[in-house]
Amino acid sequence: MKGFGYLVKEGFRNVWSNRIMSIASICVLVSCLVLTGAATLLSRNVSDMVESVGQNNETTVYIKDGYSQLEAVYIGKDIEKLDNVQSATFYSRDEAFKKYREQLGDELFAKIEQRNPLPDAFIVVMNDLSLYENTVEQIQQIEGVSTIVNRSAFADKLTKLSHLVNIVSFGIVLALVIISIFIIANTIRATMYSRRFEISIMKSVGATNMFVRMPFLVEGMAIGFISAALATGALYALYEAVIAVVKSTNLPLEFIPFSSVLVPIAIAFIVAGVVVGFFGGFISIRKYLKMEGNEILGW
Repeated sequence: MKGFGYLVKEGFRNVWSNRIMSIASICVLVSCLVLTGAATLLSRNVSDMVESVGQNNETTVYIKDGYSQLEAVYIGKDIEKLDNVQSATFYSRDEAFKKYREQLGDELFAKIEQRNPLPDAFIVVMNDLSLYENTVEQIQQIEGVSTIVNRSAFADKLTKLSHLVNIVSFGIVLALVIISIFIIANTIRATMYSRRFEISIMKSVGATNMFVRMPFLVEGMAIGFISAALATGALYALYEAVIAVVKSTNLPLEFIPFSSVLVPIAIAFIVAGVVVGFFGGFISIRKYLKMEGNEILGW
């Protein structure tokens, strides 16, 4: 246990001893984590906005002539039974007539007041816009349904936008993870080069690979943890600044409050930073562990 404590201490000492390279690695990793977090938050906000627009994307379903309001209500219940239907709100022909009369004036509607030509209808809201076409087909098969205002093109655009943002965000995250591992591996490789004589001695006296490797793994994980803490604070400041700028333009956009995602983001950053640091240390020292003492020094 004492030996383990010594190795951990050596790992943290390496961070300070090579502080210039460590600071460079931390800056790069913080940048990568902030960009990753920004991409994730962008994806989440766009998905929520698409979902919000989708919920407001009301599709009008008209009922055939000859059906009473009571019969129309039962048709609405059949519509609500469909899996992808969130709600089906009844909109009577009398309500529609009154609305159009208010908009277009009494004079135009005075002659047709006694014979309201407008049909009863339902305002339908769907859960998943990607299933829009299938749901419309199911509604059309219900007896009593006349026509449907089909907005499949709009629904399809919203779905494609959400998928595109998710794919781009995933690509950014993957690229930044690879870059971070590469940077940390190079930092630790520089540390090992400066300590190659010490590593050579340890290998010569029979030190195990784990004993030699541990300080460098700890160094990588320490860099990752410090970067995660700094990245969380930096992302918070950046996110709040962006929200403030957008709100100053009076655009009708709603953003996820950072407080609602603070804990998941902080945990994800810590895990990602530590894992990336670990792999950076693991990859960079693997070459030296395959050599004997003199080979490490190039003798």
